[in-house]
Amino acid sequence: MRLSVVAGLAVGAVTLTLYSLFEGGAWFWACVGTLLVTTGGAALASRFDAPKWAVPPLLLLATAVFLSATFAKEHTWAWVVPTKASALRLGELLAEGFTDIQRYAVPVPAEPGISMLTASGVGLIAILVDLFAVRLRRAALAGLPLLGLFTVPAAVLTEPVAWPAFVIAAIGYVGLLVADGRERLTQWGRAVLVRRARSVGTDKADSGRLALSGKRIGATAIALAVVLPALLPALSPDPLFGFGVGNGSGKGGNSIGIPDAIAKLSGQLSQQRNLTVLTYTSADDRPRYLRIYALDVFDGKKWTVSPLRGRPEDRVSEGPLPPPPGLGPGIATNRVESRVSVSEDIGPLLFLPLPYPAVEVDVDGDWRADQASRMVFSTRDEAAGLDYRVVVNEPRPTRDQLDTMDTPTPDSRFLALPDLDPKVVAMAGRVTAKGATPYQKAVLLQEWFTRTGGFSYSLETKGSGGSALSRFILTTRTGYCEQFASAMAVMARVIGIPARVSIGYTGGTKIEKSWAVRTQDAHAWPELYFEGVGWLPFEPTPAGGAGQGTARVPDYSLPRPSEVTPSADPSAGPTSDEEDTSSQGPTRRNPRDFERDLGAVPVAVDPGMPVAAKIALGAVGVLLLALVPAAARTLVRRRRHAQIRRGGAAPAIRAAWAELCDTLTDLGEAREPSESPRALARRLTEIYEFDAEAAAAVTAVATAEERMRYAASPPSAGPAAAELSCVRRALMGAVPGKRRMGALLAPRSILLRVRAAGTRVLDGFDRLEGIRWLPLSKGEAGTR
Repeated sequence: MRLSVVAGLAVGAVTLTLYSLFEGGAWFWACVGTLLVTTGGAALASRFDAPKWAVPPLLLLATAVFLSATFAKEHTWAWVVPTKASALRLGELLAEGFTDIQRYAVPVPAEPGISMLTASGVGLIAILVDLFAVRLRRAALAGLPLLGLFTVPAAVLTEPVAWPAFVIAAIGYVGLLVADGRERLTQWGRAVLVRRARSVGTDKADSGRLALSGKRIGATAIALAVVLPALLPALSPDPLFGFGVGNGSGKGGNSIGIPDAIAKLSGQLSQQRNLTVLTYTSADDRPRYLRIYALDVFDGKKWTVSPLRGRPEDRVSEGPLPPPPGLGPGIATNRVESRVSVSEDIGPLLFLPLPYPAVEVDVDGDWRADQASRMVFSTRDEAAGLDYRVVVNEPRPTRDQLDTMDTPTPDSRFLALPDLDPKVVAMAGRVTAKGATPYQKAVLLQEWFTRTGGFSYSLETKGSGGSALSRFILTTRTGYCEQFASAMAVMARVIGIPARVSIGYTGGTKIEKSWAVRTQDAHAWPELYFEGVGWLPFEPTPAGGAGQGTARVPDYSLPRPSEVTPSADPSAGPTSDEEDTSSQGPTRRNPRDFERDLGAVPVAVDPGMPVAAKIALGAVGVLLLALVPAAARTLVRRRRHAQIRRGGAAPAIRAAWAELCDTLTDLGEAREPSESPRALARRLTEIYEFDAEAAAAVTAVATAEERMRYAASPPSAGPAAAELSCVRRALMGAVPGKRRMGALLAPRSILLRVRAAGTRVLDGFDRLEGIRWLPLSKGEAGTR
């Protein structure tokens, strides 16, 4: 019965790791109720020796009753008994839950379907854990369903699981293993230490020492799993669970990752709530796209970011940023100052939303600009709640200037492509065939997506990588900004124009004197490179009420009036040579595919510190950690000497005697338990051949302690601090230098106290395990 309770607690401990996935606490209380039902049912089944094969079905039935009473109460009989209507309602909620987790980015709202789906999943895990650990007595195998539950936040979140949650989950599993081992030893294990029961009866095996050893091993393993990665240099940008240097959260280390905000950019488009992300004002009162990420690597399935570099001299506080890449003379520019105010309610964001190309950024904190992409990021500061000033120097090229520009790539990665569907390559050539220059081809591409290609905007579209890209271009032609931006960037690379995908927000909506950017303004768009002007944004996503509401097409990307072609009839669908599968209807989109396609990309940051300095700092840190016991021993000794000098016979005598015993322990000459104070003083004097002064001092300390213990009246004064110091000097001078050094640097008296404190904590767990939840049965009582 006790093992069933421990199994339920282990599931509850691992369930706590789900906290980052949800908003509010509705999911938590639903899971608590489910665990109480499954754990209580399992404990009762153990108490009354129910058949092992019958327990899982009974627990499933109990879970179904609880879920019906919780989520479909209005359809149950007497608010408890399930009915056909309640079963149908639970099925509807399950379907809604699966749909909602596809629609929302984490943290997901506390919708009934999501809460029920979570509670039912936790209940199933609890039943499996009980089956393995209690019914089949395979506690180690119970770690598999627990690991499956733990991997849910580890797989969904791009940020690491917090170390306290990991520790709690690990303690839950270790506790289950210890409880299983204890149960086996008390029932049939060999006797390690035999003791007599309090009442007349048989001897029983004492499993306490083995259980205590198991707890110590488990506690040590958990502590090492958390502490060691924080002390050792990171071997990769994202170590296990994000502990230590280089964690995925981007705080406290020298590397960061694309944070969870990149997943929210897709989920925000489908959220019912349209919250304000930031507001800004600009000198010319014009809206501007605010870029956060620039993705430049496409592997056929996802767009990712090349490693960024943030040197100390790249801090935006050091002065103006270098001119943007590719901008040459003769191009008119528009220098505009904007002021941005980011909401405090946004999630963790280590990148600044900025118009491109920014040349000055005035912001509090350690923010650095990547030289190639001009992404501005920080390893320790967040954008939430910031107010900052940004100056942008926008190029204003004319159509004639763009017509004369070539597109030599600034880096081969901006043209790199994996093996593509040949039909996609052919489509890129056919769409841009009438363009005489790279600029004209780019405009034709944009026109094809927005006007002539029969594309439509929808949030119910799936994926953007691999076959999904081909399906979007060749058949369905229905998608949202992710598909449009990715497809145009890929097709631009096909025809030889360097391209990348930017992610951020559109310019938002004008409200009084400022522009407001909301969650549903999250957007992705392509940027194409032209030598002489640099990177220019294009807008292939339909705008307005039938598309991305606040998207705006740049003036330079619009065709000349004489070049405007009639729009294709969207109902006509693909041409005859385009594999017409539109009769199947558009594929339902999972907005979370945006997160999977873009991924979490490590960003290496150069802190500007030489390697030798890092090693020196690490060595100093290790040295300081090693000196903690010595510092603690020094503080204890000074406190005792101060107590002796303050006077008062009893406190002074106790302090002097405790200090003498600790000094002997540090030197490896601890007092024997049966040795009296007088016998100890005599032995020390004889062994170490104390001089008269040292012998008198140790005798004074021992005599005071002896009178304190045994005399009818306590002494009126204790030993002097000088006498205690004299004894210490004599003892330190009488032992070898190695032992003297050990007493100074690693005093055993302190280490033994730490060990004793840990033992008391673990003994507390032993006492908790000894609590009996129900009275002993007659058979058990007879054996006591």
